[in-house]
Amino acid sequence: MTARTRPDRTTNGKPQGGPGLSPGAVQAGEDIGEPPRSARLRLDLGYDGAGFHGWAAQPGTRTVQGVLSGALAVVLRLAEPPALTVAGRTDAGVHARGQVAHLDIPEPAWAAAGPTALSRLNRVLPADIRVGAIQLASPGFDARFSALWRQYSYRICDAAACADPLRRHDTLWHRRPVDHALMNQAAASCLGEHDFAAFCRRRPGGTTVRELLTLHWHRDEIGVVVGTVAADAFCHNMVRSLVGALLAVGDGRKPAAWLAAVLAAAVRDPAVTVAPPHPLCLEHVEYPPGGELEARARLTRRVRGANIGSGSG
Repeated sequence: MTARTRPDRTTNGKPQGGPGLSPGAVQAGEDIGEPPRSARLRLDLGYDGAGFHGWAAQPGTRTVQGVLSGALAVVLRLAEPPALTVAGRTDAGVHARGQVAHLDIPEPAWAAAGPTALSRLNRVLPADIRVGAIQLASPGFDARFSALWRQYSYRICDAAACADPLRRHDTLWHRRPVDHALMNQAAASCLGEHDFAAFCRRRPGGTTVRELLTLHWHRDEIGVVVGTVAADAFCHNMVRSLVGALLAVGDGRKPAAWLAAVLAAAVRDPAVTVAPPHPLCLEHVEYPPGGELEARARLTRRVRGANIGSGSG
């Protein structure tokens, strides 16, 4: 969870002097002002990940979080960049079309900026980030823990006929032809709840158990093989490791049954390569109805603990 921005306490009214009182002393019975209440804001945004070293802020490195929080500080007139909590921590080079984040700021800051915040924010932001909406979040909303599932897409071109140079920044050009039907056959063994340790980079205190809801491939109208991957959450490198393994099946280097064996072993297999990041895009994050947001967040924390991952890579 993010730390809420809370200004220092101040006294209400003018200090009163008198015998034995310093100019800044507070007399008995004088009210002490309470800090402003916090407002939680929800942001819906997209970005071209090519120019960013991932989502998470890092000193001296251009990241989505760093650029966005800096712009928010300017637009909302905050003393320092606000902390942001995000639905999916994308890796370097990964794009987003349906990213969601939240932040907590003092209510007066939002009251002052609210009507023009969206237009001003997009004027301050660089062209490779766009915020589609900024609004008060529903009660109990948490961009990370309230999410039901996250959906990504991955694009693969395996023939010269579909190699569009204008899409080279979001499409993998694969040298071998792939059979997406074989990829779907192999992918079926991964659906449901499993330990995806074979496809994840472990984090201390975290779990690699995830529920994979969708893993499906099809060819679009111009022949690009497009993958759709959805899960309750993803651990680090999970999506691109699954794609790398499925590519080995699709182009004939591995049999379809190999993927199930790798999953069951629950250890990293050197034959599983991590696919490049640039064709991966966060498309959508699904949340429950407003009245169920807080309960969903509590359930997510209880089931997997505070170190649950929601990254893409």
